[in-house]
Amino acid sequence: MPVSTSTPRIRIGINPISWSNDDLPALGGETPLSTALSEGKAIGYEGFELNGKFPKDAKGVGDVLRPHDLALVSGWYSSRLARRSVAEEIEAITPHVQLLAENGASVLVYGEVADSIQGQRIPLVERPRFHTDAAWHEYAEKLTELSRFTLSRGVRLAYHHHMGAYVESPQDIDRLMALTGEEVGLLFDSGHCYMGGGEPLQVLSKHIQRICHVHFKDVRKPVVQLARNNLWSFPDCIINGTFTVPGDGDIDFSALLKVLLQADYRGWLVVEAEQDPAVAPSYVYAKKGYDTLRQLLADAR
Repeated sequence: MPVSTSTPRIRIGINPISWSNDDLPALGGETPLSTALSEGKAIGYEGFELNGKFPKDAKGVGDVLRPHDLALVSGWYSSRLARRSVAEEIEAITPHVQLLAENGASVLVYGEVADSIQGQRIPLVERPRFHTDAAWHEYAEKLTELSRFTLSRGVRLAYHHHMGAYVESPQDIDRLMALTGEEVGLLFDSGHCYMGGGEPLQVLSKHIQRICHVHFKDVRKPVVQLARNNLWSFPDCIINGTFTVPGDGDIDFSALLKVLLQADYRGWLVVEAEQDPAVAPSYVYAKKGYDTLRQLLADAR
């Protein structure tokens, strides 16, 4: 019987943030990208998302991944569509879309950073918001148009609801999905969902038909409560251990995975946890996240 070479419907990838953090460069700043790639491959990960240590051109990205036999999962794009026109954003996003497409990635991690406070020591309660229906509709229309453009280039926009940004809470996600076209995909991030006030299982189930990319991030619920009570900023959350890898916190990933499998989700499960590698050693925690998801997938089949 011939051996199947088809791509599995669900693959496990990782974000290099376990080794070094772009928002807080002091966290793992001394760790070279090659260490992350070699350790990730040794653990069993099939692919990596981009971070600031990757080359900025398509050939360069392929050249650093190829020796490790790793796929490019996707890559974060910092958009300012809330403050720019669609034409301006298309011009800005095109090189990133091309880089992803040329390296086989089919989704783009879209982060709206206009007015965002995610990298600043400002309490999360002071994040930006769309205060009128008109503002929501204008943004949604622009986002749908931008998503049509990325799709035309073979890459689907995966909108990342994110702490400190315009779309953070479950109500924000509901509004965005209701106002945008089907072209706009949703990146489901379990950790940001919980920290943003949502119940991950409920949010995932509600928007499963729009979800095209998944970040599996765990949370330590007692630390989340501290963050809320003490009005922490997003960097405060990272430094103080709000987030961790699947299997080390309090989110039930078996229930989330069941919803994804029942919906025939096809794509990546990306382990991502903003932590200090000096406190949470990169290899140890990356392996814990991988082993947790691999076992959950095995149990579900």
